Amino acid sequence: MINDSLIILAAGLSSRMKKSVSNNNLSKNSIEQANNTEKGLISIDKNGRPLIHYLLLNAKSAGFKTIYLVIGQKSKSFKNYFNKNIYDGLDIKFAIQYFDKNRVKPSGTADALYQTITQFPMLKSLNFCVCNSDNLYSSKALNSVRSTSFLNAFISYDRDYLNFSTEKVNSFSILKLNKNGYLEDILEKPTAKDYEFFKDKNGKIRVNMNLFKFNGSMFFEYLKNCPFDKLRNEKELPTAVLNLVKNQPNSVYGIPFEEHVPDLTSKNDILVLNKLLDLE
Repeated sequence: MINDSLIILAAGLSSRMKKSVSNNNLSKNSIEQANNTEKGLISIDKNGRPLIHYLLLNAKSAGFKTIYLVIGQKSKSFKNYFNKNIYDGLDIKFAIQYFDKNRVKPSGTADALYQTITQFPMLKSLNFCVCNSDNLYSSKALNSVRSTSFLNAFISYDRDYLNFSTEKVNSFSILKLNKNGYLEDILEKPTAKDYEFFKDKNGKIRVNMNLFKFNGSMFFEYLKNCPFDKLRNEKELPTAVLNLVKNQPNSVYGIPFEEHVPDLTSKNDILVLNKLLDLE
C-alpha cells in the first residue's frame, strides 16, 4: 500500500518554550515569537523562515504528498502562514484538535491523532506517518519511515548520536526492543541501572523522537481507547502504541537510526538552529 501521507502534530500550547529562559544572545524578536507563536512557526534562519518550512521541504524530498497539519481550535497562525506560502507538490490539509469538555488545554498527542482520523475517515484504511512539528527530522529518516514495509514502525534513534545536553538526553524515555527489533516496552525516567537492561542486541540505548508509521485500520481503536496519563493528564501517543504492542506482540518495528534530531523545546534552541542552518 502506497504511503504518502504525513500527519504533523502542531496543536500543543508550547508551555515549556514559553516558560524557558533565554541567554543574552537571543534577539527581542525571537523572544517575542517564542512567547507568542506556535513553535513550528518560530523563525530559525537569517531570512525569517520557520521550522515548519524546513520540515516540509524534507517531507517533500522524502516522498510525502499529503500533509495533515493538526492545529489547535483557536489557532489562526498556521492558516495565515499557508495563505502566503505555497509548497508545490504538497497538498496541505488542516485538522483541528478541539478541547474536550471542561478542559482548558488539548488532551494530548493520541487525542490529536484520533481527532485527525475522525475528521478524515479515509485515514482509517490507509498507512500514514506521524511526527512532531518542533523536530527537524532529516529527509532520510522521513523516507525510511514512509517506505518501510512494516505496517507499524518508528525511527529508533541511537541515544549516543543525539547532540543534546547530558541532562536533556537523560530525561528521554528509553526503548526495549526484542532480538528481532520489535518494540516491547517504553520506560520513562530511567535510572542508571535500567540502561543495561534496555540495551538492544547491538548494545545500543534507543529512544523515540515521535516519528511513526501506522496502519490506520490496525491502530485506530487503540487511539480511541487511549487512557489519560495519571501524571500529565493527557492521552499520549506512546501509551496507545504500547497498548497495541501488549495486545499484538511483534506489531511495531523500530527502524535503527544514528543521527541528531534538532528540536525547539526551549528559547536557546532557536540559536542552535540558527547556527546549524547558517552552516548549510
